[in-house]
Amino acid sequence: MRIAYVINSLEGGGAALPVPAVVEVLQARGADVVVFALARRDGRALAAFEAAGLTVRLREGGTGDHLAAWRWLRGELAAWRPDVIWTSLTRATLLGQLAGAVLGIPVVSWQHNAFLKPANLLLLRALQARSALWIGDSHSVTALTARRLGIEPARLAVWPLFAADPEAPRARPWRPGEPLRLGTLGRLHPNKGYDVLIEALARLKRQGFPAPVPFEVLIAGEGDQREVLEAAIRAAGLANVRLTGFETDPRGFLAGLDLYLQPSRAEGLCIAAHEAMQAGLPVLVSAVGEMPYSVVDGEIGRVVPPADAPALAAALAGLLSHPERLAGMGAAARSRVLERFGGAAFAAAGGEVYARVLAIAAAARA
Repeated sequence: MRIAYVINSLEGGGAALPVPAVVEVLQARGADVVVFALARRDGRALAAFEAAGLTVRLREGGTGDHLAAWRWLRGELAAWRPDVIWTSLTRATLLGQLAGAVLGIPVVSWQHNAFLKPANLLLLRALQARSALWIGDSHSVTALTARRLGIEPARLAVWPLFAADPEAPRARPWRPGEPLRLGTLGRLHPNKGYDVLIEALARLKRQGFPAPVPFEVLIAGEGDQREVLEAAIRAAGLANVRLTGFETDPRGFLAGLDLYLQPSRAEGLCIAAHEAMQAGLPVLVSAVGEMPYSVVDGEIGRVVPPADAPALAAALAGLLSHPERLAGMGAAARSRVLERFGGAAFAAAGGEVYARVLAIAAAARA
């Protein structure tokens, strides 16, 4: 089976991050997969794609020239003639659906995030029937997709987009006398809630929180919110908070922390939080996407409401007040994520999805 895997861009992180692992599962079952990227953006995912041996066809264009992107995609697909178009994220999905309708090729589509722009939601609702199968990257996103797009169970599937690696670097337990290193990893985007984190830290400072151990907070990532976040950090006088830029070694970054923070307003599976647990870190997360189902509150971390700076500040104060408990919580987090998201589970879920896609392609050819 020939699969055209259509993605929005080669931007580092986000939905592009798990593509090599997904393609590996598809190829192991005999699929011929080519990745079609509608834009380069920062291009940071390309190195990982090439290292995995993926064939990538890249359009040299922007993120708003939709007609030009559709014409390019239609031409590429007409020349390659895949059996299935597999799309990821809204732009790729909408353009892939339209190309599939013109070329008579069935479409299957990922859903990754709990947040959709209102216009995108309306468009996806209007065109949802053009995708023969909708695949959620977690159980929570699959359930949300069913509700908001009105998709019946027969056209829904779940493939949790995280394959836990027991060989990933592990964080060293905190030792008395050392400062604490807190960190988070992701795009500098409002959905990630870094402004909420900064406000929570500012509240602790205003309240004179007596942290028993000095600590620093590292926010790793790039994005449009950098200047806004830098201004908020300066205004709050948070000398212990730093924006460290795009992280080329996310596993190494996580292994250097004592506590991971994910204060997002919206998420799907949230790979970064699960990678933090894989590294043996306790996690403080907001109750969005799959995170409240993966994080056992009190055992491996804390779960707070999204966009709630007072709740986030209180949870931070509780964790910082007992640094000696962090290593044990991190060990429990690692055990849980390896059990739920091991490589065998990832491959098995992908195999079930692939069997359904294979049947869709066969029906289209009949």
